[in-house]
Amino acid sequence: MAEAIEFEKINKYFPGVHVLKDISFSIHPGEAHALLGENGAGKSTLLNILHGIYTEYEGKVKLFGNEVHFKNPNDAIINGKISKVHQETNVVKDISVGENVALGHEPSKAGFVNRKRLNQEVDEILEQLGCRFRSETKAGALSAGEMQMMAIAKALYYDSKIISLDEPTASLSIKETENLFKVIGELKKRGITILYVSHRLEEIFQICDRATILRDGDFITTLKVAETDRRSLIRSMVGRDVDALASRTNPCMATEEVVLKVENYSGEKFHHVSFELHRGEILGFSGLVGAGRTELMRAVCGIDPKRGGRLYLNGKEMHFRNSRDALKHGIGILPEDRKTQGFLNLSTNIDNMAISSLQKYLTGIFVDSGKKRKNCEKYIQELAIHPPKADILTANMSGGNQQKVIIGRWLSTDVEVLIFDEPTKGVDVGARVEIYRLIEEFAQAGGAVIVISSDMPEVLGISDRVIVMCEGNKTGEIEREMFSEELAMEYAIGGK
Repeated sequence: MAEAIEFEKINKYFPGVHVLKDISFSIHPGEAHALLGENGAGKSTLLNILHGIYTEYEGKVKLFGNEVHFKNPNDAIINGKISKVHQETNVVKDISVGENVALGHEPSKAGFVNRKRLNQEVDEILEQLGCRFRSETKAGALSAGEMQMMAIAKALYYDSKIISLDEPTASLSIKETENLFKVIGELKKRGITILYVSHRLEEIFQICDRATILRDGDFITTLKVAETDRRSLIRSMVGRDVDALASRTNPCMATEEVVLKVENYSGEKFHHVSFELHRGEILGFSGLVGAGRTELMRAVCGIDPKRGGRLYLNGKEMHFRNSRDALKHGIGILPEDRKTQGFLNLSTNIDNMAISSLQKYLTGIFVDSGKKRKNCEKYIQELAIHPPKADILTANMSGGNQQKVIIGRWLSTDVEVLIFDEPTKGVDVGARVEIYRLIEEFAQAGGAVIVISSDMPEVLGISDRVIVMCEGNKTGEIEREMFSEELAMEYAIGGK
């Protein structure tokens, strides 16, 4: 039987960069195949070739033994029966689920959309996937996990034989992730081939049969997942031994000095939350998706309004009107949604790193571009940003390297409190270690850090103390000597 997918000597060039170098490997029909590698390894580029997004490349792509060369993603979906479920699902929120699924390919009757048939066909697929929502549900009412299921329903509506999933669990709750894995198991039983991209290695061991690893645009190896272990995967991905779990390399540096004090803070999605942050401390905020942690920190930084409560910075009560005001007083936040909130899409790394600290680059009344470049090049080296180019658009880089640019931007400022919201979301294991190191170095230098993370081992590994939230309420506070995933989860589901 022919392979579901075969890549033969795939080469892809961008201006000045050889992104993919003679990539050759194959994927069996009906298997879940992981595509692994650090940010910048070439995973997204290879997927974009497969799905017809990039049409200029060298080499051959074969599906079930036949060479294909798609003109665009729609060509891949309709003629190749191959669909992609994106990390950030594209949804038209003001129309129904059925209309989203069939968009542009609705069944017709006498020249009009046959809504009865459309809803019936989509509902059959949603039933197969075990979805509670139905075709007539408004798409805007769905959770992140339900939107992922809707994207899979769309792939099945087009009778796709191959489905690729790019970081599908990045925004999902534990329950939604479990449901997704059940669906993937069912799709495999039906002979559908799954191409799975994730930086969460535990997921690879749960659902994948084999894994192909890329590094710096080169094919490294294809492994049977059942016959390998976590350390071997990581070594193949980064070319060295790296502990993927967050762990402290230095002891706690927290002092008695309270830098930030929040009293009885309330907003739309959080209620009467109080906490203190000490100089030199790394304070973790844990909880399940929807616990209200992000909303709390956005209110602390003046981005969203609060309904009540007080905030003190170095003993002085503050009233921030917006994030610029918070930054002026020494508080910076790295948002979870980096693509829309973290950087300017049409700006280079130089400008994105300098945008929050322009005063530092003035010579007289003019901005000194040489100073900005020097600052950028410093953090490109320190953060191992790839490709190591100051002049390229940040939007054209991989997600993990975009995250590093945003971190470089805040490290360029003189803030004394840094809030990291999901700092390693979509970031490879090598970059994670660098980010953890930078967080520690910032605290050691006398800064104070808040880390919001849905990754329990991460928040317990990097923090000096952890506050746990559930449904907008602070349900627990755990000192480092008492850290355990069981206790944190107990608080996260509402236990006291």
